[in-house]
Amino acid sequence: MSKAIRISRVGGPEVMEYVEVDVGAPGPGEVRVRHAAIGLNYIDVYYRNGAYPQPLPAGLGMEAAGVVEAVGADVTHLQPGDHVAYAARPPGAYAEERVMPAAQVVRLPAAIDFDTGAAMMLQGLTVQYLFRRTYPLRGGETILFHAAAGGVGLIACQWARALGVTMIGTVGSDEKAALARAHGCAHVINYNKENFVERVREITGGAGVPVVYDSIGKDTFTGSLDCLAPLGMLVSFGAASGPVPPFSLQELASRGSLYVTRPTLFTHIARRDDLEQMAAELFLMVGSGKIKIPVNQRYALKDAAQAHRDLEARKTTGSTILLP
Repeated sequence: MSKAIRISRVGGPEVMEYVEVDVGAPGPGEVRVRHAAIGLNYIDVYYRNGAYPQPLPAGLGMEAAGVVEAVGADVTHLQPGDHVAYAARPPGAYAEERVMPAAQVVRLPAAIDFDTGAAMMLQGLTVQYLFRRTYPLRGGETILFHAAAGGVGLIACQWARALGVTMIGTVGSDEKAALARAHGCAHVINYNKENFVERVREITGGAGVPVVYDSIGKDTFTGSLDCLAPLGMLVSFGAASGPVPPFSLQELASRGSLYVTRPTLFTHIARRDDLEQMAAELFLMVGSGKIKIPVNQRYALKDAAQAHRDLEARKTTGSTILLP
C-alpha cells in the first residue's frame, strides 16, 4: 500500500484526505513512478473546488518527478531506474507513487534534480508554449505578464530576458516586485498601488503592448484588453480571480481588432513529438543556467491542505513542492 491525497467531494482544502491506496502494476502503455517530489499548481485548486469537474473520488496534482519502478508492455522509451518528470492528466500526482500513461513521461537530464524537475514541468512548459507557440516572441517586443512573482511568472521573467524581450509584470506587493525584478522583469507594477493600464501606457509611450499573458482572469480581463496595441493578442491562460464573465465581441473591435485566445498546456503536449520538443527546450534553458527554478516553499505531502491555503492566500512565491 502507498499514501496519497484523495478527494471524495469538491470544496475547500479540508476535502483533501491523506489515505492508503493500492497502486498496482502498470498495464500496456503505462509506467509506475515512485515520486521524489511533487509540484503544486493553481490548477490543483480548480480541480479541488470543482471549477474543473472530474469523476469522484479522485486524486489531485498534475506534475512530479521521481524514479520509474516498472513499465508495462509496449513502453520502449523508459525503463526501470530512469529518472523522470511529467506534467500530465489525469490528476493524481499527490501520491507516493502512481501508475500513469507512459507517453506523458519524459526522462529527466542528469543535471536537473528531482525538486527542480517537479517544480518546473507544468510551469516551465506553460511558459514555453506561451512564448514559443501561442504568441511566438522573437526578441525586441515589450509584453505584459500578470502575476510576475508566481511560479510561472518568475520563469517567464527569466525566459523573456533570455529572448531579449522587455517584460512588464504585475504583482501584489513591494516584496513580490523586488523578486520579479531580481529574476529579470524590466518594469514591475504593484497593482495595489498603481493603475496597471495607466502604467503600461506610460511605459510604452501610449502605444500599448502586442501581447498580454493573463492568468488572473476576472479581475484583470478588461484592463488587459485596454493595454493592447491595435491587432494585439490577449492570452488568457488561467482564472485565479475567477472566470472571465461573458463579453461582447464588439469589445475587441472597438479597441483595435484585438485577438483573444484561451490555450491550455495539455492541448500543446497531447502529441508525444510536441512534448519531447517542448521539454527539450525547457531542459536546455534550465540546464544552461538561463532559467533557474526558484523552489521557495516545501511541504510534506500530508500537509497538502495547508499548502493549498497558502497558495490561495497568495502567500507563496515562485514554485512550491510537496515531499512524499
